[in-house]
Amino acid sequence: MEFQLPSAHDFTATTIDGHERSLADYSGQVMLIVNVASRCGFTPQYEGLDRLYRDHGDGGLMVLGFPCDQFGNQEPGDEEQIRQFCSLTYDVSFPMFAKIEVNGSGAHPLYSWLRSGRSGVPAGEIEWNFTKFLVGKNGQAIKRYAPNAEPSAIRPDIETAVAA
Repeated sequence: MEFQLPSAHDFTATTIDGHERSLADYSGQVMLIVNVASRCGFTPQYEGLDRLYRDHGDGGLMVLGFPCDQFGNQEPGDEEQIRQFCSLTYDVSFPMFAKIEVNGSGAHPLYSWLRSGRSGVPAGEIEWNFTKFLVGKNGQAIKRYAPNAEPSAIRPDIETAVAA
């Protein structure tokens, strides 16, 4: 029997509304997984992330936002405050999840896997808010992007992955 490394589809996460969601629900779709924060210099990227989702969502792209308060206390709110901020300030339409940790012993298992290097992208701690992971239709990570990578700059990679 062949041992298979996990894929993003093997994980679950709690939605911002408090419901457990299997990432297997996104099987066959490309995922852009992003740790987000409301009070960060990169927070305006919400606009570009939502534009990617609106432009490519029907074509198979899911943008998944994971709020995190591990970097400079830039996501201090609770889930309701985060949801209201995203809705009222940036009209975010992509799925948002409950606040998590992305580094350390309390890191969400999905992020432990994404950081491990086994997922096909360089290993290492998450540097800051808005680190992005592009995950293929098969649940395997394709590429990791730095926090300052603007969503518009990664559009070609997304279009390639969605078309594959």
